[in-house]
Amino acid sequence: MNKLSIRDLQLQGKRLFVRVDFNVPLASAGQEITSDKRIEAAVPTLRYALEQGAGLIVASHLGRPKGKPNAEMSLKPVAIRLSQLLGKEVRMAPDCVGPEVEAMKPQPGEILLLENLRFHPEEEANDPVFSKQLAALCDLYVNDAFGTAHRAHASTVGMIRFVPQAAAGLLMEQELKYLTMVTQNPKRPCVAILGGAKVSDKIEVISNLIKIVDRLLIGGAMAYTFLKSQGKPVGKSLVEEDKLKLAADLLKQFGSKISLPVDHVVAGEFKAGAENHVAADVPDGMMGLDIGPETVRNYEQAIASARTIIWNGPMGVFEMPPFDKGTMALAQAVANSTAVSVVGGGDSEKAVKNAGVADKISHISTGGGASLEFLSGIELPGVAALTDKAS
Repeated sequence: MNKLSIRDLQLQGKRLFVRVDFNVPLASAGQEITSDKRIEAAVPTLRYALEQGAGLIVASHLGRPKGKPNAEMSLKPVAIRLSQLLGKEVRMAPDCVGPEVEAMKPQPGEILLLENLRFHPEEEANDPVFSKQLAALCDLYVNDAFGTAHRAHASTVGMIRFVPQAAAGLLMEQELKYLTMVTQNPKRPCVAILGGAKVSDKIEVISNLIKIVDRLLIGGAMAYTFLKSQGKPVGKSLVEEDKLKLAADLLKQFGSKISLPVDHVVAGEFKAGAENHVAADVPDGMMGLDIGPETVRNYEQAIASARTIIWNGPMGVFEMPPFDKGTMALAQAVANSTAVSVVGGGDSEKAVKNAGVADKISHISTGGGASLEFLSGIELPGVAALTDKAS
């Protein structure tokens, strides 16, 4: 990575602005955090900065408050949980800019959590005046919110031109390290597994990865658009009719690299426990809801021979047994592999966790949209804006 890391900054006695991703799920009208994994993920960066003698200004968005205050999307519960995780007081600011906030600037060893950035429409508009107000709170800047790195907002891009140095946090650094490793000169054979519902969601990913990988294993509903483009029967499986030509063109150009399902778990209706069977082709009146056992074996063989694995998207309706078997089998195969493995996207992350193999994956990306754009070869604004290392 040619961007500054938090490890490159002199933090002693400095006020450090840390953009984190505390967009956590809340219940009970915004009072109860139902999963704190995003808060936990930021703790190593915050601890490191405190140990180096910095005063911390921590900032995040939460939910979609549409540019105005909303008590149900306040970061107050996050301040309480972060205090518990760090074992020290986290003060809560009443806002993210303004005289009251400026008067609360933290001393070395102190932490101030700003209120939800998106309570101001200027955050998402990347407003320069708002950006300058945020920058005025600090001496240095760190972005540890990879999940928002594909957004050019005031706190991810705009304020950086008003600070002398902007670096990646430890979590951001880890994300960039692994995503760069698997997309630039990966160890070969390099295998990508792509699933999910729509080809349209993954067009850029397919177009970029197909140039990088040795094999592209396609599953999920998106496979039926490819199969139909070959004239194969797909019953009433989900197909994007307007993407048939694109699928045919990709197969014509890169067919030797692309693997499609050769059998399917089919059912007449989309519901848990629906009567189902395995078929080489999807019969009329039926739909494909998972890859079949022969496809699983083919894909397992490709995974076993890989030295680099990239996975984005499930192989079937994995949240609805019994249509989770293909996804679970591939999760186990990836876990058993000695390859460098990177899993990106919320559904893929759930799949490896459901399979109980998350600890055997080299890296699970925390940013669904951001990792998808990175894999698509798109430069992330929140990364591009960080300070380059001196060559």
